[in-house]
Amino acid sequence: MKRHGMINSHITKILTDLGHTDTIVIADAGLPVPSDVPKIDLSLKLGVPSFEDVVVAVLEDMATEKIVIASEMKERNQKAYELMEKQNILVEEVSHEQLKMLTSKAKVVIRTGEATPYANCILQAGVIF
Repeated sequence: MKRHGMINSHITKILTDLGHTDTIVIADAGLPVPSDVPKIDLSLKLGVPSFEDVVVAVLEDMATEKIVIASEMKERNQKAYELMEKQNILVEEVSHEQLKMLTSKAKVVIRTGEATPYANCILQAGVIF
């Protein structure tokens, strides 16, 4: 068993396999997942686990060079927006519709139990060197 970091074996495998510029999605409970993109469903009940808990845990293990969010997040989900802004990672804003289209290129969608609007982000892999 691992001593530190991510212990979810499915997420660990995805993170280990990521190459530079590959993307993953961390999604609220309602974001549609394209049928050809694998989904890791962590949801237990509404709000559990939270978007914040999953984002923080994944970012601890993932070399991330960019975060993509829906521009609507700034007005409709201030808490999630502030979380994104404090990561010291480039944040790019796109429309919610564009974000949903970009999920089709992701290696995986990680579904949380989050039930607040616009609690979704795309993390783009960086490199560790």
